[in-house]
Amino acid sequence: MPDPHLILASSSPRRKELLTLLGIPFEIIPPEINEEVLGQETPANHVRRLALEKAQSVASHYPNSLVIGSDTVIELDGQILGKPADLEDAHHMLTRLRGRCHLVHTGLVLVGKAKQIEETWVETVKVLIKNFSHADLQAYLATQDSLGKAGAYSIQGKGAHLIEKIDGDYPTVVGLPLGKLAQLLEHAGVELPVKAEAIYRTKPYANWKDFA
Repeated sequence: MPDPHLILASSSPRRKELLTLLGIPFEIIPPEINEEVLGQETPANHVRRLALEKAQSVASHYPNSLVIGSDTVIELDGQILGKPADLEDAHHMLTRLRGRCHLVHTGLVLVGKAKQIEETWVETVKVLIKNFSHADLQAYLATQDSLGKAGAYSIQGKGAHLIEKIDGDYPTVVGLPLGKLAQLLEHAGVELPVKAEAIYRTKPYANWKDFA
């Protein structure tokens, strides 16, 4: 059986949804890697490395495929904020973020072993969180939307109400720099049924139009 033409090396439903917007067929194969931070690794270097390792781990089994790897972290005060362990941890994270700007870094990699393709990119977006009230925080935590989300919020979900504004690419905050990915795919010879320009004009994804 031939290798799939395009593979998304991710188990994230949000990345799947964003990639689907380009209208190209792809398969999902979750990678198996260690996602720990190494030494004095910066947040941007961390997502670049993990995105590359995700793509390479899958590409090693499918050398004739193009493989997309991506990873997203939140940086506050030079530190990485991961996913909360529980609601108490989410409360602590969101309290730290309240009324402040932080950075969202998403690493993006396209690997094609047979074609000797290895493109890497890191997109960074600045996000300003509202100075929300204690009642607002408790109401959001009660939805449990914060669980499983880096930084304990989701811009595409109920967490959007906690965000004042963003400076940069909305899909990057969700988890996939769609505009840059479209460029990389087209450069690799992939014809896109839906152009990125049309997607960015219509913003057909949850809450995107709220952050135009």
